[in-house]
Parts: sequence; C-alpha cells; structure tokens
Amino acid sequence: MKLIPVDNAPAVVVCNTCRFSKEERDDPAGRRGGALLFDALVAARAADPAFADVAVQAMPCLFACTEFCTVHLRGPGKVGYVMGRFAADAEAARAILEYAAHFAASDTGQVPFKQWPAGVKGHFITRTPPEGYVVE
Repeated sequence: MKLIPVDNAPAVVVCNTCRFSKEERDDPAGRRGGALLFDALVAARAADPAFADVAVQAMPCLFACTEFCTVHLRGPGKVGYVMGRFAADAEAARAILEYAAHFAASDTGQVPFKQWPAGVKGHFITRTPPEGYVVE
C-alpha cells in the first residue's frame, strides 16, 4: 500500500473497485460499479459550480464490500460518513454531491435532515469521528 497525499479539504472518496450491484461484480462491459460512480461524480462536479468546494477522489477498496458503490465523505475537523448501495449513475452522483456541498459548508460535518437529498437517505453505513476527536 502506498499513501498518496491529497488536499486536506472536503472530499468524496470513491471506492473505485466496488461491485456494480449486490448481484453483479461488473457491468455488461466489464467495468466495476465504483469506477462508473467515480466517473459520474467527476462529470457531475464539472457540470455544476455548486460542487466546486468538494473534491472527488478515488482509491481501491474501502472494505465495505457488502455495500456496493461506497463512498467516504470527509473533511478536516468534520465527522465523516461512509455511504453505499448506490447505483453507479448520474442521479446518485448528483445526490452525493448535493449532500457533500452541505457537508462542506457545515462547521462539524453534520447536515440537518431537512437538507438531505432524497438520493442519500437510506445509504448511510457508518459515521466516523474526525481525527483527534469523538462526538458527544
């Protein structure tokens, strides 16, 4: 394993080796769901300046293999989230980035439920404390 430095700023880190779905490892063209979701996130971010404050990054395996198409939302001093069970498409990418924009604008990473896009509801797997903190 080699660690690659990235900006310490709000980011959606995509598991680019995630399964396509619960049943299928790859799509009919042989691409993994995580790679397709990464491409959809990059395209959605490029198409909307509202998402400029959230980086999209990829890495192999977030170890959430039973929860296909997973992402880790993180930012300095913020509670992080792992979400999964997404379709590898533009609609899911937009919902993830809409939530991530609210996350980036928040002080602690907590986003009021009324601001959650419908496309992320039911997709949360874990909440992670920021480095050096726990949540009370």
